[in-house]
Amino acid sequence: MKADSADILKWFYPGIGIKRWVALSAFGVILLILGTANLRSEEFWLIQILDALIVISGIIILILGVKRMMRSFIAIFIPSSRGTELIDILYQKKQLSRGPRIVTVGGGTGLSVLLSGLKNYTSNISAVVTVADSGGSSGRLRQQFDVLPPGDIRNCLVALADAPTLMRDLFQFRFDANSEFSGHSFGNLFITVMTRLTGDFEKAIKETSKVLALRGQVIPSTLGDVTLVAHYSDGSMVVGEDQIPRARKSINRVSLTPEQPLATPDALKAIKEAQIIVLGPGSLYTSIIPNLLVKEITEEIAKSEAIKVYVCNVMTQPGETDGYSVSDHIKALLKHSHEQILDYCVVNNGEVPSEILKRYSQDNSLLVVNDRKKIENLGVRVVEEDFSMIADGVIRHDAEKLAKIILSFIEEI
Repeated sequence: MKADSADILKWFYPGIGIKRWVALSAFGVILLILGTANLRSEEFWLIQILDALIVISGIIILILGVKRMMRSFIAIFIPSSRGTELIDILYQKKQLSRGPRIVTVGGGTGLSVLLSGLKNYTSNISAVVTVADSGGSSGRLRQQFDVLPPGDIRNCLVALADAPTLMRDLFQFRFDANSEFSGHSFGNLFITVMTRLTGDFEKAIKETSKVLALRGQVIPSTLGDVTLVAHYSDGSMVVGEDQIPRARKSINRVSLTPEQPLATPDALKAIKEAQIIVLGPGSLYTSIIPNLLVKEITEEIAKSEAIKVYVCNVMTQPGETDGYSVSDHIKALLKHSHEQILDYCVVNNGEVPSEILKRYSQDNSLLVVNDRKKIENLGVRVVEEDFSMIADGVIRHDAEKLAKIILSFIEEI
């Protein structure tokens, strides 16, 4: 009993910002009691009017006190909501929780762009992300600390974050070349430390998700220590995700070692409950397909009744999809997975300035040709939309446009 009393008193400690609103609410209740005590008596009409005014004042003060008290609670648990009306916060949270259940499959920058657009319409998002990354900061951390690569996971976490902008920028902050942490991002280091503290990569992601107040969840496709291997058309092969594009050879297929990693239960559960499943956008062989090489994930997607959509890249990627048309991308997906993995393919039909295309062509990156007839012959329906944009001279996916395109498929369910 004493412990309960002590816990209650903690709410009145200085600096919490609750006491004033509790006092204001209590004052409103007192006014209500005083005003209603004589409201029905047969006193002089002027006194009755005064009592009525006291009651009205009590109601207004009580509502104001409760509203401010609730805002104080929300500001503590949802820091990004400061300065926002309570009704707007509640409405947004409720609306997002009613949004469609969407699973995205991939990795890299393309997927994080899509997630940043989708989170404005639904919080029922599950990003299934590859852990085959072996280059850059992720690769170094993987070798030094024997952890799964955090890079793609970090990008998706930041994309879904509802935390303040400063917190998101902190996770994306990258140390410069003169630092001992040269090339590492703060987010990668944070996830690595959390993994060492918890002893579990999956738990580390969940704890990091709480810090960033995610609208949805980020799930590794497998917790196995997998390595991506490329088998080229000339019979040669290369080991390591970061090495694959450098060879600049025609890829016949890719595989994982070990060959049959187990899927994470959360990924399978999310796919099973999904209304829409989206593959991409992102690097075909190094971001999307590695997830499909986890057999259980491919099987779960294949038997799912959800709408299955592939978002094709706007440009070919040197060292991976040189000379590929849209149908070539789809053939590669089907070859590495299952014939029932796709229903629709979203293809960009927006114009790209000629000077941008000329600059990209110098690196052998060209517009992906929309060979619609061949796509339809593969049993996949084509959706042509303008979802590209130019940012700092680089072709990007427009997060808002792409999100609206994906959400439009809900009408098909």
